[in-house]
Amino acid sequence: MTAEEHTRPVEVELKYRVAELAAAERLLAADHVGPFAVSNGRQRSLQLEDRYVDTADGALGRAGFAVRLRRSGDKTMVSVKSLARTDGPGGSVRREELEGPADRVAAPVEWPPSDARSLVLEHAGDAPLVELVTVRQLRRKRQLKSGQSRVELSLDEVDVVSRGRIVDRFVELEAELQKGDETELEALGAALDAEPTLRRAKTSKLEAALAAVDGATGDEPEAGELTFGRVATTAAAVADRPAPRLVVGKTPGVGAEDHIAEAGRKVMRFHLARMLEYEPGVRAGIDTEAVHKMRVATRRQRAAWRVFGEAFRKGRTKRYRDGLRETARRLGAVRDLDVQLEAADAYRADLPVAEQRGLEPLLAAWRQHRDDARVLLLRELDSPAFRRWVDDYIDFVRTEGAAVVPVGPVQPHRVRDTAPSRVWAAYEGVRGYESVLRWADVPTLHELRIAGKWLRYSVEFVREALGADADPLIARVTALQDHLGLMNDADVTASMTRTFLLEHAADLSAPETAAIGRYLVDREKEVARLRRTIGPTWRGVTGVQFRRTLGRVVAGL
Repeated sequence: MTAEEHTRPVEVELKYRVAELAAAERLLAADHVGPFAVSNGRQRSLQLEDRYVDTADGALGRAGFAVRLRRSGDKTMVSVKSLARTDGPGGSVRREELEGPADRVAAPVEWPPSDARSLVLEHAGDAPLVELVTVRQLRRKRQLKSGQSRVELSLDEVDVVSRGRIVDRFVELEAELQKGDETELEALGAALDAEPTLRRAKTSKLEAALAAVDGATGDEPEAGELTFGRVATTAAAVADRPAPRLVVGKTPGVGAEDHIAEAGRKVMRFHLARMLEYEPGVRAGIDTEAVHKMRVATRRQRAAWRVFGEAFRKGRTKRYRDGLRETARRLGAVRDLDVQLEAADAYRADLPVAEQRGLEPLLAAWRQHRDDARVLLLRELDSPAFRRWVDDYIDFVRTEGAAVVPVGPVQPHRVRDTAPSRVWAAYEGVRGYESVLRWADVPTLHELRIAGKWLRYSVEFVREALGADADPLIARVTALQDHLGLMNDADVTASMTRTFLLEHAADLSAPETAAIGRYLVDREKEVARLRRTIGPTWRGVTGVQFRRTLGRVVAGL
């Protein structure tokens, strides 16, 4: 054992399975638990999502480590825990643990430096990480003290999620020593052992989760049943074939002299490469942002077909457009529910526990819909038809002249010849809403958002040819698009919440109905607020300064 291994931080805790939630809640709310007293009166509540990961060949598990990516709010942390455990005083469990910051999407090599990151890279190298299992938790915790010792007592309501479905639920009570002598835990352990609704947990959450995934029933497996090799085997079982890659630059590289078809091909190639780059993250399910970015990449390709599509033979390119539409539809079904769940989690983050629980039937239904949509998405990505489509599409975007409509020597066919009219036509499509904006309803404003999207892409795809002055124009159109997008998201959420209340009225308790109803009102107010405050972003796109700058930029071609 190296000197570094001797000095790794050690986690020391007592772990109990809870048979009766109410009894554990009384313990958490008590002023004293054994010799420990509450150090402050505040009880904190937070939602956690833990994704346990490994390489496809189980390198981390074979090395004796479990790696957890924990998301709480907008932060992601990586924890590397030793699978080997030792018993401490009073039946406490001791394990080496390293923690550090991580990124929601990036590979470990791109995470901020930390000892945890270094250990992952030591054993995983540059191999991508795949998900073993997900554990979602509602955690409530308090700080306890006894003399110089400090303990964090936490009550976790746990959902085990595999392949998009909840396969097990359980409740755990944990007491983690944060400061002081381990022997102080003996008296606390004796007090907790005396509670008839608690029993010592023989396994970690990861072991229990993998046992649930395996379909284990009855008593928990004995400690040690989860061998290092089992984690490795599980990792290998969930590994996916890596997606093909395209090598592209930092930008599409569209120039003013480019043939319009080849300019479009450059844009498609650039965003197809992005789409394929994010596919492994979508498959692994480590973070929702991978779905978002892959969806954005498909949207930009579809927009490129709209902007540049007239330069290609429709019959020869229909299969590429159809494949993008199907992929975007599957990604959108997952992403839209991710957005709703993230907004709902943010809304309930500071609510009392009772109010959070009141929203749970709604969120559980949305999670189920999201998990079902993810199953369909992965089925699409795994299909031979998708792989054939990707291979064919890569060949198309690499082959100059493929499926291009012939043009005569005097026909406008360069970016500098055709982009100005496309940009102004897109801008006219936005300005057309000026006469109805004051009383426009939400569907009309959603159509304005789509018009803004085509204006943005018409400028963005040729931004290198237009020059640096195009950047602030794109930023202003994006601000309008984002404002309208938030309004649409809030309106869709309100509509789905209203539908849920109507369809499940007979199944909900009075507190649940009231909590979900308050969330509906909150979303309706948000729609009204965003509709009322559209003026500044609208004027940013339709004002004299924007028009003059747009005219000057386009004239530069």
